[in-house]
Amino acid sequence: MGYRNLLITILCTLFLNGMAFAHDAAAENDDITDYTEAITLVEVWLDAMQKFDRLPGISAIALKDQEVIWKGAYGQANPETGLAMSVNTICSVCSISKLFTSVAIMKLYEDGLLRLDDKIADLLPEYNLAQQYELSGPITIRHLLTHSSGLPRENAWPHWTDPAQNFPTKEEILEKLNEQQTLYPSSTYFQYSNLAMALLGFVVEEISGQEYNDFIQEHILSPLGLDDTRPDMPAELWGSQLAVGHSFETMDGRQVKLEMFQPNGVIPAAGFSSTVEDLADFAAWQFRLYEADKEEILHPSTIKNMHNIHWMDSDFGTSWGLGFSVYKGPDGKKWVGHGGHCPGYKSSLAMIPETKMAYSVMMNSSNPNPGKYVHGMHAILSKAGEIKPEKNADLAAELQEYAGYYEEDVLRSTIYVGTWGDKLMMMRLPSANPGEFNTFRRIDKDHFVRIRDNGADGESMRFIRNEDGEIVQMKYYDNYISVKLARD
Repeated sequence: MGYRNLLITILCTLFLNGMAFAHDAAAENDDITDYTEAITLVEVWLDAMQKFDRLPGISAIALKDQEVIWKGAYGQANPETGLAMSVNTICSVCSISKLFTSVAIMKLYEDGLLRLDDKIADLLPEYNLAQQYELSGPITIRHLLTHSSGLPRENAWPHWTDPAQNFPTKEEILEKLNEQQTLYPSSTYFQYSNLAMALLGFVVEEISGQEYNDFIQEHILSPLGLDDTRPDMPAELWGSQLAVGHSFETMDGRQVKLEMFQPNGVIPAAGFSSTVEDLADFAAWQFRLYEADKEEILHPSTIKNMHNIHWMDSDFGTSWGLGFSVYKGPDGKKWVGHGGHCPGYKSSLAMIPETKMAYSVMMNSSNPNPGKYVHGMHAILSKAGEIKPEKNADLAAELQEYAGYYEEDVLRSTIYVGTWGDKLMMMRLPSANPGEFNTFRRIDKDHFVRIRDNGADGESMRFIRNEDGEIVQMKYYDNYISVKLARD
């Protein structure tokens, strides 16, 4: 088999795998959008970005209401053993833990066991952090949920920079509260606070009479079937199902392996571990509640209220719901969710209530921001509605032979050409804006022109074949770009 035919075989396999996911989701949802080619592009883009960004491993998932549109993973969960990353790989989700703590608080609120305007000092007997502003209002549960309490960002222990990664216990956090004081009067500024969310976890214990981990398991994780989500780090799985974390990239380009940590008393703010599949199920539960006529852990009105803005900072740039980050996304719609960053791991959960689309990304690396991959996936998948599969189906099938990777011989720049309905698309890799790719319409065999934003014809793109009829080059802007085999 020639290398061109090998390339076509590999890409067709990729295309058909994506088609299976897309068609299953469409059948269940009665969704007329065909995500097949968008999924192929998501896979090409994330596979390339994992390599270009030098990530040890990354897993990702895209959800439409109750159905998974696509899920996949690239790189390695444990580079030392060569263990591949998978959608079932567990990572620390760090601050996404705050969402589970917030749901627990709202469960107690619904049960009439606390009010959002209750003072933290009235609910937690050990609370004795000094208020340095005499005229400050009280610090309430609502303030803690919205990071508007004026409390410090962290507890009094330097656990984030401790080489031994000794996270303090609940008792240690509480015994040093009297060594801390507020940064601002309450209701003045947005000040992100892990301490505030840890205190909310302690409130859950105080009010419910249960250990925090037991309450979360009984009232949230078990009812939702989140079997791979835990309010801790499963040490027995580290290096196998639990990915090995890696540091920020050093100046000499290394990402150093980090030892496992146990979050201890910081669990309610930053201690959970999970998978992208479980976080997708967590998002699906929230979407179900939007349309529900009965309670499922929470009342429908409660989750909607949590997703509304309850605090807007004075700069109009930071807004927060009850535990959830709430912001205007790149598409202009309301997005809700949370990100996470703990030693060796970064993660993101993002939901769009209007369209019921959700995305989760996990990496066993502190580089770079996972929101980059969430927004990239969304940019691609949100364009899938442009494709009308019933039109020019024969032409779309013919165009598959042009799909593949091309590389400029001198600059070594990589280009991906794929199908986009009855057109071709082109993307340079890596791409920071994968939804902004060029499309080309066919003029005649092996000759295409770029479609400008206004629909007019742009420059030509031609494909050159060898004596055996295999495509070996692309001619674009009068430059010759060679076919490249698909990446491993």
